[in-house]
Amino acid sequence: MTEFLLDKFHEECGVFGIFGHSEASTITQLGLFALQHRGQEACGIVSADGPDLLQFRSPGLVADVLTEDVLNRLTGPAAIGHTRYSTAGKNTIKEVQPFLVTCQHGQIAVCHNGNLPFAAQKRAELEKAGAIFSSTSDTETILHSIARTPAADVIEAIESVLRDTEGAFSLLFLTPQALVAVRDPRGFRPLVLGKLKGAWCVASETCAFDLIDAEYIREVEPGEMIIIDRTGLKSLKPFEAKSPAVCTFEHVYFSRPDSTIYGRSVNQSRHKMGKRLAIEHPAQADLVVPVPDSGVAAAIGYADESDINYRQAIIRNHYIGRTFIEPSQSIRSFGVRLKLNPIKDLIEGRRIVLVDDSIVRGTTSKKIVQMVRDAGAAEVHMRISCPPTISPCYYGVDTPRKEDLIAAQMSVEEVRSYIGADSLGYLSHEGMLEAIGLDSAASCTACWTGKYPTLIANSKAA
Repeated sequence: MTEFLLDKFHEECGVFGIFGHSEASTITQLGLFALQHRGQEACGIVSADGPDLLQFRSPGLVADVLTEDVLNRLTGPAAIGHTRYSTAGKNTIKEVQPFLVTCQHGQIAVCHNGNLPFAAQKRAELEKAGAIFSSTSDTETILHSIARTPAADVIEAIESVLRDTEGAFSLLFLTPQALVAVRDPRGFRPLVLGKLKGAWCVASETCAFDLIDAEYIREVEPGEMIIIDRTGLKSLKPFEAKSPAVCTFEHVYFSRPDSTIYGRSVNQSRHKMGKRLAIEHPAQADLVVPVPDSGVAAAIGYADESDINYRQAIIRNHYIGRTFIEPSQSIRSFGVRLKLNPIKDLIEGRRIVLVDDSIVRGTTSKKIVQMVRDAGAAEVHMRISCPPTISPCYYGVDTPRKEDLIAAQMSVEEVRSYIGADSLGYLSHEGMLEAIGLDSAASCTACWTGKYPTLIANSKAA
């Protein structure tokens, strides 16, 4: 993997589901295409056609593997799909979702956005009781628990298991009769409800609805369980209420800027973060330049507030994809230049404000600053549209260990010196939350504070 990709937080997956559409698998493929940014290593779809669930899973990008031939085999009026970004765990076909099993409650498929911090302990308990696992995924523990739960039907079994499940989960279940969407009581990961003519759909982000021309109805509420079948939609609140802890990083980086997350425009949040960043950390400069693409909206806000010219003076190559995973050392040595390249005539002789969403390990920021200097910049001032990242995430985000997070090991001045910038400014915690419009008591900001809203197990599931 290129260093550019390694030096970012990664959302682990995106989910999409639809019930009541004659081309359910095709609509799901389109929904997953819109959610490709949430996972680029693998994808899959399960459809429901009468009494049967039909499954396809594969490594690769949505457009490459979910072909017309595949979709023609995934018949039926309901489907769920998943895009995956793996963590340090295994990356094989067995790990790709949706998972599909047959048990005492019939056929059940599931896909999951989130993380279950205590899945390893639960897995050990289930294995001791005789369960046989086919993957290393924490999601599979949910299916095994459902299969072993005595209940009148699969809906009751799902409800029973999730009542005792701690962690972050936005889940989609599919049975031959119903689509079930569930969001954990704290609402860590986003999940939204929409309607496409007479069909109901559920997705990680609203940008998936835009692509298929579906109407955004509302968020799936924290602790809500939505059941969609031939009789319509039913909403339940079967779980004990808990203090909300929505992921703030969705607005900083993960979500597409054209999405509405937690009822707020992501693009508007990032623009406001940039404006607040300019107030907190002004710079005497000639150009504001975003680190593409994640720094664009914040850089526009910074430029607007500071009345400094904005230019996209760094160009991103969007066609790298994941081609350069484990390449030869001769290719890897090009590093960030595989992904980014400066426009010298815009940069040369000018004082530059570089705006990015975050600094994780610091290695990429160091290379970008040097690249801009090599292009002739007179000064390089780095501005970051969130606070220093000091702690890993255990709620569905692939993050480095604490010892690999540069802000957890160095002061702001030491980070500035390491990356080679003339100055460095991070947006304050208060400024970030104000820009997004979130209440600190209802948000998870553990990656910046180290204060987690739940107990954390010793190790994180893959």
